[in-house]
Amino acid sequence: MAAQFDYFVVFAEMRTGSNFLEANLNQFDGLTCHGEAFNPGFIGYPNSKDILDVTLAQRDRDPGHLIEVIRDQTKGIGGFRFFHDHHPGALDLILNDPRCAKIILTRNPVESYTSWKIAKATGQWKLTNVEKRKDSRAWFDAEEFKGYLTRLQAFQIRLLKALQTTGQTAFYVAYEDLQDIAVMNGLAAWLGVADRLEGLDKKLKRQNPEPLADKVTNFPEMEDALASLDRFNLTRTPNFEPRRGPQVPRYVAAPDSALLYMPIRSGPEEVVLDWLASLDGAGRNALQTRFSQNSLRKWMKAKPGHRSFAVIRHPLLRAHAAFCAKILARGPGSFAKIRQALQRAHGLDLPDDPSDPRYDANAHRTAFAAFLSFIKANLNGQTAIRVDAHWASQVQCLQDMSGFTLPDMIVREDEMAVYLPAMAMQVGHDAPPDTQSSAPDTPYRLQEIYNAELEALARDAYHRDYLIFGFRDWTP
Repeated sequence: MAAQFDYFVVFAEMRTGSNFLEANLNQFDGLTCHGEAFNPGFIGYPNSKDILDVTLAQRDRDPGHLIEVIRDQTKGIGGFRFFHDHHPGALDLILNDPRCAKIILTRNPVESYTSWKIAKATGQWKLTNVEKRKDSRAWFDAEEFKGYLTRLQAFQIRLLKALQTTGQTAFYVAYEDLQDIAVMNGLAAWLGVADRLEGLDKKLKRQNPEPLADKVTNFPEMEDALASLDRFNLTRTPNFEPRRGPQVPRYVAAPDSALLYMPIRSGPEEVVLDWLASLDGAGRNALQTRFSQNSLRKWMKAKPGHRSFAVIRHPLLRAHAAFCAKILARGPGSFAKIRQALQRAHGLDLPDDPSDPRYDANAHRTAFAAFLSFIKANLNGQTAIRVDAHWASQVQCLQDMSGFTLPDMIVREDEMAVYLPAMAMQVGHDAPPDTQSSAPDTPYRLQEIYNAELEALARDAYHRDYLIFGFRDWTP
């Protein structure tokens, strides 16, 4: 079967994530994106002299020749990025060619405008090391934005009209889709490439992951100017955490009772599992684990009236538990490679032996504060380290669960003594056992190091958890 496309174009604009999309396209065996092939100021990239031996002058004289060279001389399928102000002579050639795959990348125009203003102010257009990030805030100019928006919308309308009148369709990618590997692999499939990625490119980092209110100096003025344009969702908090799927194999059912626990990592898992096992007078080995979606459906059918629950923990306490168990501790279950990366790239000063008396409470507080700062960057997609489930936001963990089912009840850790027995009564237990207390973190408990700075860092890293669940400051 003949391939559907001979080459591709990514229609995008500045600050829409096109560099990141190109980096991931270039990871596929069989795809090569040649940068901004028709940028009026350069060819491909700012310091390039040619693309496949076609110079800037040759391209300007005959844009169709460059298209032919990219189509015919690229190994696999070649392509390029194209913005609204690129070589106008190339646009009609591209739009009228059904053998050219059209990929349309979009982003909220207010977000891209703000990012553009910050990049202009800092001179930083790409970020590969979060430690070298330059910080600035944008000044919103209502008239400038109006012109910016008018140009973008006119270009999008032109693309849409051309696709409609020539009977073509495009592959649309939103800025938020760029972190979804399933979308990237779906794009490759649409282009006719058999290769699939196991992970996304980690070199480029998001430069400005904060909410708009933190990035715009005159935010109230911007709100007033755009009051009638509610589609911009100005108060939305950006979410760059990866989606993991429902994690069904981690779910745990009571030995006999129709009760299912959907764990969130670094929560009171051991306490809940002990309680769940004790419901039916059995040990931990009797718990039902390692479900697949198919086997869990069978369990649900066999347990009419079943109940499910998840337990959420205060974000600061949960982050401290993850830090002590996975980063500071040594041995099985700890994250040795991540620990090394945190020491090397994120300034964590950690002892070789956590029981070393020189590692006192002050040193522990300092190291934990650095870990909280890392979590913020990690959840914002600004590090090369994976977002592990042990410190992913609890909001995201629950959203991942919803891919299969939602828990009947979300229980707060400090209310387990009331709500877990109540759920047990719903499935037939007249006198369910009490829950026990969680084991304290080691080598130091959170109350030994707690201060307002740690709370502020946790709020900064886990703003969604604090907002959605209404967490107050942690009480020592």
